[in-house]
Amino acid sequence: MVDRALRAARVATFVYFVLNGTLLGVWVVQIPAIETKVGIGHAVLGGLLVVLGAGAFAGMQLAGPLSDRFGPRAVVPAAGALCAAALVLPGLAHDTWTLGGALLVLGFFNGCLDVSMNAHAVQVEKAYGRPVMSAFHATFSVGGVLAALLGAGAGGLGWSPARTLTAVAVAGVLVAVVTARGLLPAAPAPEAGGEPPAGEAGSKGTGRRAAPARIWFLAALALMVMLSEGVANDWSALHLRTVLGASESSAAFAYGTYAATMTLGRLLADRFSARFGSIAVLRYGSALAAAGIGIVAVSPWIPLALAGWALFGLGLSGTVPQLFSAAGHADPAAAGANVSRVAGLGYLGMLAGPALIGWMTHVVALNHAFLLPAALCLVAAFSAGALRPRADRSPDPEPGRESASETAGEPVRPL
Repeated sequence: MVDRALRAARVATFVYFVLNGTLLGVWVVQIPAIETKVGIGHAVLGGLLVVLGAGAFAGMQLAGPLSDRFGPRAVVPAAGALCAAALVLPGLAHDTWTLGGALLVLGFFNGCLDVSMNAHAVQVEKAYGRPVMSAFHATFSVGGVLAALLGAGAGGLGWSPARTLTAVAVAGVLVAVVTARGLLPAAPAPEAGGEPPAGEAGSKGTGRRAAPARIWFLAALALMVMLSEGVANDWSALHLRTVLGASESSAAFAYGTYAATMTLGRLLADRFSARFGSIAVLRYGSALAAAGIGIVAVSPWIPLALAGWALFGLGLSGTVPQLFSAAGHADPAAAGANVSRVAGLGYLGMLAGPALIGWMTHVVALNHAFLLPAALCLVAAFSAGALRPRADRSPDPEPGRESASETAGEPVRPL
């Protein structure tokens, strides 16, 4: 019965990650039509997307403590249903202000869903006793593919943005409510007077615990690698088009190649983490990503640049899940709050990355600006040891042996 419950919880977590990717993806697919309907330009839309990000950041900071207090089983379905319902709002917007308000609400509940489902993923991973986090993040990309198919189908039927978003919202609410039955119950609270996990003494107290320095360092690493992800999301296709002179259709392969290897890498990262440890995933993945974006920065040929974007996606694929997992396992009683800190700062990096690259293009060429994410990935590679809990950082380890808890604080069990 326990095994069946765990499998059901894992499937439910997959469903919520797909749901989150689908809801955001459907909004992205409808952006051009909504931009035309509301009558705004690209500059105004860019500002409104910042509002979406601000709402998401605020939602993350609320959902973390709520998940710790009431358990993800209570928060995830509510956040999923509210995020789905909020998808209707951008389709109903008729001017800049109403669209801004709609995106603020959508972003807020998306942030709530993001952190709460990651907190539950940490709970599932702990129960499994082996890495499973990266596969959850891979299914988020599956949601994006599903959103593209839904958008294409709705466009073929001649549906308006409002009708499309409403239909997906109704389906999303139903999925969020029905899937809730598979989630795990809240983890048992620590005994009164119990000590926090070794090496995390800064998390004592009640309510929203003070985060130890290690959590903020993990958050800083998340900012670095997610900033790099944001660069690929917004600048990969434009790089091939404007720097290497590719056609529009060929330029699209830059992001497609990156996204494909990102998804593939996340499907494989859990096995790699179980075999070699989460530190190895972050260290060698970040180093591979640095090499990939470095190739992009200096390549004069389209095929070589595509190979660089492929390596960049493959290298980054497993890094963020390891950081989220480490934050969640650092202190079980504050897992949601710690995940919200790491995810929140990382999300700010993803938003800031494209803008920072845009600013740098006033000083250097676009491809040379990519040396910034290359440098950040190298910093992450050299800092990968931060994933190891302090209690396992013995000054004189036995030669030739790694700590047994490199997978985010849990013992590495044989597959």
